[in-house]
Amino acid sequence: MSTTDFFTAMEVSASGLSAQRTRMNVASSNLANAQTTEAAGGGPYKRRDVVLSSVDVPAAQGTEFASAVKGVAVTQISQDAGPPRLEYDPGHPKANAQGYVAYPNVNPVEEMVDMITASRAYEAGITAMSTAVNMAERALGIGR
Repeated sequence: MSTTDFFTAMEVSASGLSAQRTRMNVASSNLANAQTTEAAGGGPYKRRDVVLSSVDVPAAQGTEFASAVKGVAVTQISQDAGPPRLEYDPGHPKANAQGYVAYPNVNPVEEMVDMITASRAYEAGITAMSTAVNMAERALGIGR
């Protein structure tokens, strides 16, 4: 494994780790605000989604496989445009004239699934980084 290959592998894994950390943070924020009826912009909290895209890896540029090696980046964190969830609770201070309260359109089960998949992807990225380090260490050991 050349040093370019090693740094390329580390950059690809690091980009994935960063993206998955953002996914976990956004999912936990969505869960934390699942009952927030008044957000800063007015109205209930709006669920957020992470948009990811593939990006070139700088360490791979100038190599024969540069076009095949991609990392991942967070393109944006968008707000879900879905309507709020209405629940009948006439005693709530934020209830409308009909007695309904507008809650965020956050589904706790969906958020937990997002957190679990992001966590598993993060673990896979750590494993890939550890494998690259182990391969580099063994390659150095061969020369001894």
